[in-house]
Amino acid sequence: MTDTYLSHMPEVTVYSTQNCPYCRLAKAFLDRNNIPYRSVDVGIDRKAAKEMVELSGQYGVPVIVAGEEVIVGFDTDKLRALFTTGKKPDMFDVIIVGAGPAGLTAALYCVRKNLKTLMISPDIGGQALESWNIENYMGYRMITGDDLMAKFEEQIRELEIRIELDQVNSLLPTSGGFSVKTVSDQEYKGKTIILSQGKKPRKLGVAREEEFIGRGLSVCATCDGPIFKEKVVGVVGGGNSALTTALEMSGIAKEVHLIVRSSIRADAVYTSQYAQKQNIITHTGYEVTELIGDDRLSGIIITNRETGEKKTLKLDGLFTEIGWIPNTSFVEGLLKLNDQKEIVIDINCRTSAPGIFAAGDVTSIAGKQIIIACGEGAKAALSAFDYLMTQ
Repeated sequence: MTDTYLSHMPEVTVYSTQNCPYCRLAKAFLDRNNIPYRSVDVGIDRKAAKEMVELSGQYGVPVIVAGEEVIVGFDTDKLRALFTTGKKPDMFDVIIVGAGPAGLTAALYCVRKNLKTLMISPDIGGQALESWNIENYMGYRMITGDDLMAKFEEQIRELEIRIELDQVNSLLPTSGGFSVKTVSDQEYKGKTIILSQGKKPRKLGVAREEEFIGRGLSVCATCDGPIFKEKVVGVVGGGNSALTTALEMSGIAKEVHLIVRSSIRADAVYTSQYAQKQNIITHTGYEVTELIGDDRLSGIIITNRETGEKKTLKLDGLFTEIGWIPNTSFVEGLLKLNDQKEIVIDINCRTSAPGIFAAGDVTSIAGKQIIIACGEGAKAALSAFDYLMTQ
């Protein structure tokens, strides 16, 4: 990017929150292209949060303002149109896709084997960041997902690992290895691949869902929760994720409506805390059937699954926590998947394609636990090393 271009560039402001992965993606894109910007945390600065909503009509982050241009979300097409990028792809011994417990552990083991390692992920920590209290990871009686992943990251940052905050959307075999492309239009080459990109939130499947994403509807309380301080919000789901989100939001919002389709299926450590919260109102046996609002979400209609009774809830925001589906769309047709769209692996984390390995929740392995993902990440790295030694 030329000095002339930079001198005529409008001031760039990124409205974000501390734990938003897409905010980190946007900032990484700007950093990678040497674009100076001002970062504003709307989770702390209430005036800035109001300013962001007025500029964009958006209750979700990130929002990027460049002069008169307002970019809502991590919109790669608009970012590329404003900030030209491009470089030759590098070649790595191993490219790790995803930086949750499996990917981070795999990275550690790859470096210990002196492999030139690249890790690509929209965040550092993955799904573990959503874990509120972890009480089954050895060495800690209790630790939050944020804190545990911070310790993982601290260890990884000390090693010779290249980390790109980006999201992979293409994986193809090439001469001598594989080509990986990302949503920010970057390309990298690797001799082997370790897939550890985890899962993504399941959608409600109701009309106007996409329209309201970022406009009151969110899949990330960690990202968007602070914006709803002293407001009325809803949480959909009955498992651990739903209860941890409801508990988190009960300390931020004025009132939390928990919509549970069948019954609460969370661990006792969460249900005991949930039972003590006075500002969580539970609607058991209901499902969301309609989203209400004009330019942003203002409420929902929930329907009783047995009686058909309908209720209208006025809400400022709604968080969905109804399960996860594997992030495997970009490997369909390339790798063998099971009926749940998980990557099928053997006991050594090998996939159906030589040179591609997988670990963690994205795979067919039983037991979706942090400690299991770590072990699988180590196995995948060792298998990748063994494969490289035979080539």
